[in-house]
Amino acid sequence: MSKVPSITLNNGVEMPQLGFGVWQVPDDEATAAVSEALAAGYRSIDTAAIYENEVGTGKALAASGIARDELFVTTKLWNSASETWTRESVLREFDASLAKLGLDYVDLYLIHWPRAVRDDYLTIVRTFAEIAESGRAKAVGVSNFQPAHLERVIAETSVVPAVNQIELHPNFQQAELRALHARHGIATEAWSPLGQGKDLLADPVIGRIAAKHGRTAAQVVLRWHLQIGNVAIPKSVTPSRIRENIDVFGFELDDQDLTAIAGLDNGTRLGPDPDEFDFS
Repeated sequence: MSKVPSITLNNGVEMPQLGFGVWQVPDDEATAAVSEALAAGYRSIDTAAIYENEVGTGKALAASGIARDELFVTTKLWNSASETWTRESVLREFDASLAKLGLDYVDLYLIHWPRAVRDDYLTIVRTFAEIAESGRAKAVGVSNFQPAHLERVIAETSVVPAVNQIELHPNFQQAELRALHARHGIATEAWSPLGQGKDLLADPVIGRIAAKHGRTAAQVVLRWHLQIGNVAIPKSVTPSRIRENIDVFGFELDDQDLTAIAGLDNGTRLGPDPDEFDFS
């Protein structure tokens, strides 16, 4: 049994607070990586159409022997700049993702980027609501949406996304978005929760906290996410690190630790700015 705690989404669906991401994992390596993660105790797996590894991910899920209702599978619509999305094109892409995963439903379906310049995310949200109503997605949400995007979705569609998956790590803590999420009951999910392993894990503040608790820097950062209420989806293809990243439930950060990590917020964004990124 997985020891990862769950949060309750705004539609009552339970979502594990720690999952396994497969961004940049080639499809022919995804099966092994996801299988390793499932063996280590992860039950939430996060993929996306643009990752081109839904097939490999699905193979690992099928081979695991784990009951479907014990798994939480997320994928995302890559709303590419080649067209303005319609209800029909969204449904077509959703069907394609289900087929590649080999599943009858996903637990969470996300819009990958707002791509506001195309002004079609409201159509996508309304279609997502239809998919959720059909039961083929247990919950629907968004990714990389800024406050203005979220406020518009809620005001013009009456759909409150279950999740907003955003870049979030100690150097980029997204206080404004997290506060908006809290007001609307939207779960905050962090991609690149470890800052893509760059300078963050070598930060002396994190190092001191890790030494204090006899843990690694990565474990401290993931523990911070959990204690402030984020969902986190670390990614690795190294078996030892996959196991290390889920071994974060035997210790707690104290108030001094949390205050020190709060002080690391310097506004360093590692990925694209959602207000500017159109991937056209």
